[in-house]
Amino acid sequence: MNQPAMPPPPSDLPAPDLDTLSPAELIQRRRALRHQRRVRGLQSLWRILAISAIAGGGVWLTTLPIWVLRSPEQVTISGNRYLSEAAIRSLLDLKYPQSLVRLQPEELVQTLESHGPIAEAIVTRRLDPPGLTIVVRERHPVAQTIPSPAIKNGPPDQQPLPAGLIDASGVWMPLESYAALDSDLKLPTLKILGMQESQRQQWPSLYQTLLSSGLKVSEIDWRHAGNLILKTEIGVAHFGPYSYRFPQQLAVLKRMQLLPKKVKTSQISYIDLRNPDVPVLQMRPASPPNQPRLPPP
Repeated sequence: MNQPAMPPPPSDLPAPDLDTLSPAELIQRRRALRHQRRVRGLQSLWRILAISAIAGGGVWLTTLPIWVLRSPEQVTISGNRYLSEAAIRSLLDLKYPQSLVRLQPEELVQTLESHGPIAEAIVTRRLDPPGLTIVVRERHPVAQTIPSPAIKNGPPDQQPLPAGLIDASGVWMPLESYAALDSDLKLPTLKILGMQESQRQQWPSLYQTLLSSGLKVSEIDWRHAGNLILKTEIGVAHFGPYSYRFPQQLAVLKRMQLLPKKVKTSQISYIDLRNPDVPVLQMRPASPPNQPRLPPP
């Protein structure tokens, strides 16, 4: 025969009935309660003292002379190729002396990366010897953007980029962002006329194709989307709209390197490469012969 299941024991014992306790037990209970209150009070006091000690120790650490930046020379810069170390230090806007412990590397990173010339930065504190270590990756401008007259009532992506600088990935930067940092910085010689906002996404592939072609290009005229014009060492070349045939068009132009030795460049208006299978030389009209001067009457 199955035994009946026993009920589970109660989880909490009932509080003792004070009416049933003897006077000696009541005195003992009051002593125990007073002891618990004293223990809790001491624990609270120790917590307050510990927090105060930590806070005071933090303040003391920040004022230690061995952990203080006293000069810009304690900020080590690496990874820079175009901007000087002094130019990058000026972006930090640090006031000396500066507590090294109070500095927040994340805030310094945001400060550096908020400027166009710095693409990425890593900032770490160095305690022995005290200092900052900063590793940067710069944006290298490869061309200057020169605006053309804006298209009236046109969409924003068809407006020309302002005067400034652009890197190989298409990031545009105001010229002042570099000139204010380093007046000795050499600007790129390549110029882009009339580049629109919508053409920036095409720029990385166009620029990489130009680099791989080996052609020397001094100017890119992108004022008219239907006709990309390059000023090269061989001559001015018209490509029509930028398309997948651009590498082929450049290859044809590359094979025409001996053209200036065969034809005077002053006689060539431009090289038409809109159809790379049939390149055409557009010649300048012949100037009329000089007319003989008549003697004065």
